[in-house]
Amino acid sequence: MKIETARLQLIPPSLEYQPRILAAIQESEQELTTYLSWVPYALTQAESIADTQLAISNFTNATDELRFSIINKQTAELIGAIGLIIRDNSVPFYELGYWIRTSSAGHGFMTEAVTAIEHYAFSKLNAVRLEIRAAQTNHKSWAIAKRCGYEFEGTLINERRLPSGELDNTLVYSKTQQPQR
Repeated sequence: MKIETARLQLIPPSLEYQPRILAAIQESEQELTTYLSWVPYALTQAESIADTQLAISNFTNATDELRFSIINKQTAELIGAIGLIIRDNSVPFYELGYWIRTSSAGHGFMTEAVTAIEHYAFSKLNAVRLEIRAAQTNHKSWAIAKRCGYEFEGTLINERRLPSGELDNTLVYSKTQQPQR
């Protein structure tokens, strides 16, 4: 099940794209490692294959996270990933997580991907709550939430430890929709 936008395709996890995911993570390691603790464990072929297999299983079984690879339609380059982390199926409530390849940052791709996956979550998964959480020092991440019209709900003080070991606050943004009857 692909999600299409004007410039992007969001594609469910596949071993076909695993080498391209690994290349994007390796290219962007320095930037991604600042905020994402999983990056050091995703830098080898074996780790990347295992992670992709887990992502395929999660997607197939609708557990933990529904992850999509982000493909630039014009260049066919894999430029990042976006996922819906399942927080509570009974609500349903999802948290968006995303990263973008360093060379593709600053072109509005992630804003477009967030808008597309949000539409998918509300229309196909009947989500009533979407949440974006970002480290307060990760200006680029929470700026996307603001650009996409997510409402600022609050700051969780000293709520996360960055991979560097520094303590940081977490900003919480959300978008809600009334349940479908």
